[in-house]
Amino acid sequence: MNPISFFEQSKLKPFHILFVFWLFIIMMFEGYDVVIYGATIPFLKESWGISDIVAGSIGSYTTIGTAIGAVVFGLYSDRFGRKRIIILTTVMFSLFTMLAGFAPNAVFFTVCRVIAGLGFGGAMPNVASLISEYAPLKYRAAIISFIFCGYSVGAMGASFIGQAMLTDFGWQPVYWIGAIPLLFLPLIIKDIPESLEYLLDHKQHDRIASIVNKIQPGTSATLDFTFKKKEQAKKSPVSALFTKKYAVSTLMFWFACFCTFILMYSLNTWLPTLMLQAGYNLSSSLMFVAVLQIGSIVGTLILGNVIQRLGYKKVLMPLYFVGAVSLTLIGFSTNLYVAYFLIFLIGAATVGLQNMSNAFVANYYPVEIRSAALGSTMAFGRLGSIVAPTYVAVLLTMNLQPQFNFILIGIAAIFGMIALFFINDKAADYQTDHQVENRNTKMAESI
Repeated sequence: MNPISFFEQSKLKPFHILFVFWLFIIMMFEGYDVVIYGATIPFLKESWGISDIVAGSIGSYTTIGTAIGAVVFGLYSDRFGRKRIIILTTVMFSLFTMLAGFAPNAVFFTVCRVIAGLGFGGAMPNVASLISEYAPLKYRAAIISFIFCGYSVGAMGASFIGQAMLTDFGWQPVYWIGAIPLLFLPLIIKDIPESLEYLLDHKQHDRIASIVNKIQPGTSATLDFTFKKKEQAKKSPVSALFTKKYAVSTLMFWFACFCTFILMYSLNTWLPTLMLQAGYNLSSSLMFVAVLQIGSIVGTLILGNVIQRLGYKKVLMPLYFVGAVSLTLIGFSTNLYVAYFLIFLIGAATVGLQNMSNAFVANYYPVEIRSAALGSTMAFGRLGSIVAPTYVAVLLTMNLQPQFNFILIGIAAIFGMIALFFINDKAADYQTDHQVENRNTKMAESI
């Protein structure tokens, strides 16, 4: 048996649980650090006298850093190992989020946010790629979705901490909280393994054996480490994404991710302000951020199980449509509890949908190009996160009725749904896995 097959067929062990826990924590603080900016915009505008356009531009500059980080750290992860990249990017976004809390002016603040953005962009695809290498195939989609729920938990924490601290203590302390992951670094370094692909490419078989023995002692002696030479792709992983089999699906994954990031970052950056404009007070507006994240978590956990039975497209396409309808209706709602329900649905159809889409991409492509697929999809999607903050800022300067702002944001969900429609489900790697499993079952029954 080769090492890749061993990890795909393994059972969940304490090794996996600890591994997943620390990746969840990293995603949780990334979610906090990203979303806290939206919660503090009204206070930053008051402190520095900046306009909506400037506030939106700061959000866009941050996501430009995020897009660059996704590309650069995606490329260098194969060279230096995904574990090292995850550690480096976690240090970057934690340290510079804290430093943003000491900013004396908007320029220094923006520089800190851009550098933190480099970390945001580099961490997410490498976390998804790393866990996809070690997660048992049976639970891979559920584990990836669960880890990305950490982002939503952190974003929800940003809402609650904002409500508790902003009015009484100002905006600075909420950024200082972003440094907490630095305290966990020794444990993260100890408990997160290096990328399996990296260890195989660099022939560090003793380190692979050590990891294998944490799951099933003594098994490493039976592993075949020579198979890798037979499976080396003739083309680069990126070019492999554009072979006849994958080209259309790759482009559709990219465009769908672009649309989802427009939805996510429009709301992450501007939801409190949009709800204030719609007539709600600051406390209620920050609570909407929490409800958005609760919707993303519940949606991911519930619909993630439904996906196992119905398939990705049959769940995610209707979810895009639900998001578009909910965004249209939220602008017309005058009842607080109806608004909470609609925001809950929007959370499932934006951040929750992206959590499940990450699992979709990870399961769609074979292991040798999976990292390139995840990295490139998120990198292209980040273009949507660059556009979104400034796009909504421009809408706000046009003094449209609140419902029109939400409708113009929700259009992205329709385009995302259309993109998913054109993904060729029959070419997915998990279809091959099912075919192999079915053949093995039939052989076993015939014996």
